[in-house]
Amino acid sequence: MRYAIYFAPPADDRLSQTAARWLGRDAFTDETNELPALGGLDADTRHALTADPRRYGFHGTLKAPFTLAEGRSEAELVAAFEEFAADLEPFELPELTLHQLGPFFALVSATHCAALQDFAAQAVQAFEPFRAPLSDVDMARRSPDKLPDRQREYLKKWGYPYVFEEFQFHLTLTGPVPGETAETMRTLLGSTFAEYIGKPLHVASVALFVEPHRGAPFLVHSLLPLGGATQRKIA
Repeated sequence: MRYAIYFAPPADDRLSQTAARWLGRDAFTDETNELPALGGLDADTRHALTADPRRYGFHGTLKAPFTLAEGRSEAELVAAFEEFAADLEPFELPELTLHQLGPFFALVSATHCAALQDFAAQAVQAFEPFRAPLSDVDMARRSPDKLPDRQREYLKKWGYPYVFEEFQFHLTLTGPVPGETAETMRTLLGSTFAEYIGKPLHVASVALFVEPHRGAPFLVHSLLPLGGATQRKIA
């Protein structure tokens, strides 16, 4: 079993629902839906090009998937997760944009957002005591020899190369898209997510996802609002 700390909007948020329809799966319920042909993509191609993000569920990575360290329990992790959510305040990402990261398409922040970078950095650090060291297989999967020095060091120390100043927030919408399909995909995604592109994103929740066993679809274990500690003080 693996766990991950992700940003995700609530289950009833319009963005969550749009993304679930696009990916063909809702990580809150594990319900799936058929993906018909759309905007120049036939059904089989659309299904294949969304396979990776469909398994992981709609999310933005904060703490990448990890197995529990020896001597740690799920109950301890959940308690730490509740404390983490309570101690952070909601914030607004000024603008979402559609971007191609290598062969992948994702919604990303249009500008640098210090609050977002801090949010991710705190998640990386707060949950590090719960992370077991990467196995040799998992380390090799990241192809460390191909990474820049800093990312390789982060991979060794934190189990993920894209942390701190190497972090780029992204809400993944596709797996690798072949070059000849990229423009069709960009147009289709621009239309599907037009309601959110160019608009701010309210970051007011954080989610604990779980992968029941290797290769299984990730599920939302729990999603909590940010700022519970402040709300308790006010009350």
